[in-house]
Amino acid sequence: DADTLNRQRHRSADSAALLRGVPGVAVAGSGGRGGLPVIRGLGDDRLRIKVDGMDLIAACPNHMNAPLSYIDPTAVARAEVYAGITPVSLGGDSIGGTVVVESAPSLFAAPGQTLLTGTAGAFYRSNGDGRGVHLNSTLAGANVSLNYTASGTEADTYDAGGAFKPAAPVPGGGWVDGDEVGSSAYRAVEHAARLALRGDGQQLDLTYRYQHVPHAGFANQRMDLTDNETDQVNLAHRTRFGWGELSTRLYHEDTRHRMNFGDDRQFLYGDAPGMPMRTDGRNTGATLAAALPLTAVDTLRLGAEYQRYRLDDYWPASGTGMMMSPDTFLNINDGRRDRYAVYGEWERRWGSAWQGQLGVRHETVRMDAGDVSGYSMMYAADAAAFNARDHDRTDRNWDFTALLRYAPTARASYSAGLAQKTRSPNLYERYTWSGHPMAAIMNNLLGDGNGYVGNLDLEPEIARTLSLAAEWHDAAQRRWHVRLSPYYTRVEDYIDARCAPTASCLPDRFNVLQYDNVSAQLYGLDLSGHLALLRGTAVGDVALDGVFGYVRGENRDTGDDLYNIHPLHATLTLSQARGRWHNALETEWVGRKHAVSGVRNEIETASYTLLHLRTRYTWRQVTLDAGIENLFDRRYALPLGGAYTGQGRTMAINGVPWGIAVAGPGRSFYAGLSYSF
Repeated sequence: DADTLNRQRHRSADSAALLRGVPGVAVAGSGGRGGLPVIRGLGDDRLRIKVDGMDLIAACPNHMNAPLSYIDPTAVARAEVYAGITPVSLGGDSIGGTVVVESAPSLFAAPGQTLLTGTAGAFYRSNGDGRGVHLNSTLAGANVSLNYTASGTEADTYDAGGAFKPAAPVPGGGWVDGDEVGSSAYRAVEHAARLALRGDGQQLDLTYRYQHVPHAGFANQRMDLTDNETDQVNLAHRTRFGWGELSTRLYHEDTRHRMNFGDDRQFLYGDAPGMPMRTDGRNTGATLAAALPLTAVDTLRLGAEYQRYRLDDYWPASGTGMMMSPDTFLNINDGRRDRYAVYGEWERRWGSAWQGQLGVRHETVRMDAGDVSGYSMMYAADAAAFNARDHDRTDRNWDFTALLRYAPTARASYSAGLAQKTRSPNLYERYTWSGHPMAAIMNNLLGDGNGYVGNLDLEPEIARTLSLAAEWHDAAQRRWHVRLSPYYTRVEDYIDARCAPTASCLPDRFNVLQYDNVSAQLYGLDLSGHLALLRGTAVGDVALDGVFGYVRGENRDTGDDLYNIHPLHATLTLSQARGRWHNALETEWVGRKHAVSGVRNEIETASYTLLHLRTRYTWRQVTLDAGIENLFDRRYALPLGGAYTGQGRTMAINGVPWGIAVAGPGRSFYAGLSYSF
C-alpha cells in the first residue's frame, strides 16, 4: 500500500527493494540499483514486469539495466505483485508471476481552478555515503495537466559488517579493504515530463522519460556498467463508453548500454586498455484492452498486444593481441524478438460468497539473429558452427488460468487456482555462441561467476501451477488476519544449465556452461499475518506483522537443486503509531542455504538474523524518515547475491577466487526529508 511504499523509499536506491516484505517475493542481484524480483523461486525474465504499462527489457548480457532500474523508488506510487495465479490479462511470456509498478496518476484541478502541487526531498545513507534528491511537480487545470519529475542518486562502495575476504590491492593501482564490497558504487539521474488531457469520458497521457547512469558497479559480474542512456516515450489513451472501457497504449524505448572494468578491477591486460562492450536495444510495443461488464455479475476482458525488440550486442577491439583484436566481436548481431498476443478473460460473481475467473491467452514469439564473428581466428570455429545453423525460431505459446474464490463468512475466504504459463527463451539464452572462457563469462544473466553459451535448440518453458490460499480475519479486517498459501509448479523444458560441450567442468571453481532444457518442479508455502495489539491507547496503536516463506526447486532429470532458491526466511515487525509519529522494530531471519545448484557450483550461505529500526515524523507539509539498518552490524552473505567477482583480475574465468558469496551491507544510518506543496 501507499504507506508501506512511503516508509521504504529512503532505505534503498533500488525500486525492486520496495517489494521486500511481500509474501513470496525476494530480490536477487548485488547492484545498487539493479535488483531482480524473484517470486516463489522464479525471477528475471520468468516474470512479467510492467512499468507504467510498458514491458521493459534488460538490454545487457548481464541484465544490469533491469526493468525496475528505470524508475526511481521516489517516483513509485503503486506496486502490485501477482504471486499466485496471474490473470491472462496481466501475464504473458512469463511463468513466475507479474509485477506492476506505476508512477502517480495525472492530477487535474476542479472546474475553473488551477492546481499547483508537488513534493521535493532529499536523503542520505551512511553506509556507502549514499545520497540523493527528488522532485515531483504538477501544474494543472480542469482538463490539462503538466507533470515533471526528477531524481538523482549516487553512492560509493558499501561496507559489509566485517571482513568477508582478504584485503587486496587492485592490479594497476588502488586498494579494496576486507570488508569493502568492491564494484558496488553507482550514480543515476532521471527526468520525466508528462502531458495529460481529459474530457468527455476519456483521458490521454503522453510521457517522456530520460535516464542516464554514468556508472554502476556489479559485485557479482565480471564487468561494470560504465554508461547507460535510455529514452522512453509512452502514449496512453483511455475511453469510457456505455458498454465498457477501452484502453490503448503505444510505447518506445531506446537504450544505449556500455560496460568495461571499473576502478576495483584490473583494467590493463597486456596492451589492451580494458574490454569495451556495447549493447543497443530498441523496444516498441502496443496494447489494446477492453473491459465489458456483460451483466451486473459478469465482466469480459479482451485484449491484444504487440512487442518488437531489436538488439545489437558487440565488443569493439582492444589492444593488439588475438584475444581482443583486431576485429569487433559480434556477440548478438541484429537480434530480433517479436511477440503477438491475444487474450480473453471472463470473471463472474455468484452471490456474495463465490467468485470465479477463466482466461486463455495465445502468443506467437518470433526470434532471429544474424551471423556472427569474433575478435580473431581464435573464435572462428564457434562462429562457423553457429553461422551454419538456421537462426529463425517461432514459438506458439498457450496460457490458461482458472481461479475460484469462496468466502463463506465475513471472517474467512478460500481460493484455488490452476494455470499453465509459457515463456520463450530470451535472445541471450538462444543466440550467444562462443564457448571461449573469456567471452562466455561476459554472458552471465545469473551472477554466479560462470560463463554461459546459448542454445539454438531451446524450447519454451511451460509451467503448470496449482496454488491454494486460505485467509482468516476479524469481520472488520482491522484487528487481525492470517493468510496461508501453499503452491506447486511443474515446469516442462525449464531452462537450466549443463557443462558446455567444449568445456571440462570441475568442482569448486567457475566453469563454462550451456543453457539446457530440463524438467523441474518448485513447491513451497507463504504465510503472513497481522495482529493489532493495542488500539487508541496512551501509547497509540501497536501492531505485530509477520511474513514467513519456504520454497524448494528441483531439477527432476538430474536430482540437482535449482539455482538461487531463497532459503527459509521470516520477518517480524513490531510497529507503533501515535499522532505524528510512526515507529517500527523489524527482525529479519534467514536460514542456511544448503540446497544449491551443483552444476553451477553454487555457494552455500550461512543463517543470519538482522535487526532494523525505523521512525517517521510528519508535521504539516514536512515528513522526516530515519532509521538504522542492520543495527548490530552483523556480517552475512546475501543468499541471492551470487558469487563475489567484484575486484581483481575478473577477465580470467578463475582469475578471482571461487567460494566467496557477495556480502550484505553492514550497519547503515539513513534519513530522508520531504516537503509537500
